[in-house]
Amino acid sequence: MARSWIAREYGDLDVFEEIETEVPAPGPGEVTIEVKAAGMNPADFKHVARGGDPSDLPVRVGYEVSGVISAIGPDTGIASGGGAVGDAVLAFRVSGGYSSALTLPASDVFAKPASLSFEEAAGLLLAGTTAAEMLHVTGVGPGDTVLVHGASGAVGVSLLQQAALIGGVRVIGTASEASFDVVRRFGGDPVAYGEGLEQRLRSKAPEGVDAALDCVGTDEAVDTSLALVSDRRRIVTIAAMGRASADGIIAIGGAMPASAAFRAEVRPRLIAAAGRGELVVPIARTYPLDEARAALEELQSQHPGGKLILVP
Repeated sequence: MARSWIAREYGDLDVFEEIETEVPAPGPGEVTIEVKAAGMNPADFKHVARGGDPSDLPVRVGYEVSGVISAIGPDTGIASGGGAVGDAVLAFRVSGGYSSALTLPASDVFAKPASLSFEEAAGLLLAGTTAAEMLHVTGVGPGDTVLVHGASGAVGVSLLQQAALIGGVRVIGTASEASFDVVRRFGGDPVAYGEGLEQRLRSKAPEGVDAALDCVGTDEAVDTSLALVSDRRRIVTIAAMGRASADGIIAIGGAMPASAAFRAEVRPRLIAAAGRGELVVPIARTYPLDEARAALEELQSQHPGGKLILVP
């Protein structure tokens, strides 16, 4: 038996509950993981909050984990090659990551770099693949000046680091003044959001802004992006879907087929970069698995200061 969190119906945090579940033995192409850490992301509760098909209930919660292989199906290898009981691994994207153990497709399981803790590994890929896709769809390259809205959040921090790996990219990042040091730590030039943002950004980048990457979804973020970036094909959002449709900018999301395909493809590259120390996963706090609802409350505050991780 495993301990797992589900949302028994659609709604607010009170619909989340911890239950005991059977962990099926892995068949061909599957592995069972003893979960050591589960990454938390806003998508975990947003899916439940916005509702959906009642036939999909209960919703299993959590998209990324790290742990140790406890069983492996016959004639099965993990995505990075090999795989045996006792191996340390990470997995994304999974269904039901808020668990003490789960059985999942081996194609989503990768060897964990020894240089990464289980907590870091569990927080790497959802934010990392999202950031990689944002840079990809806007064609960010050397010589570009890029605006990142929400630069101190998990996706924003990954954007800063991945832009640095491209080389020759200048990143201006919006954040609260309390988070300026985080933005600077990862190579960004911080600017406070709020009234007068467009004018502050024009002062920072009198030569112009080539692309805008929106991680927050506010009207302020979209409006300033539209004002500063001449080519709407170089503005992307992961949160303002309505504005994207209305204003002709790019919207991406893990449920979109093109996004899912890109994010699956880019996983090995990001894991390798993290293993070399080129991508860091700041951890704000860990919670025991049975305190997942309290952790979700902190996650909803949108200012955790790094990744929140559940530890079974």
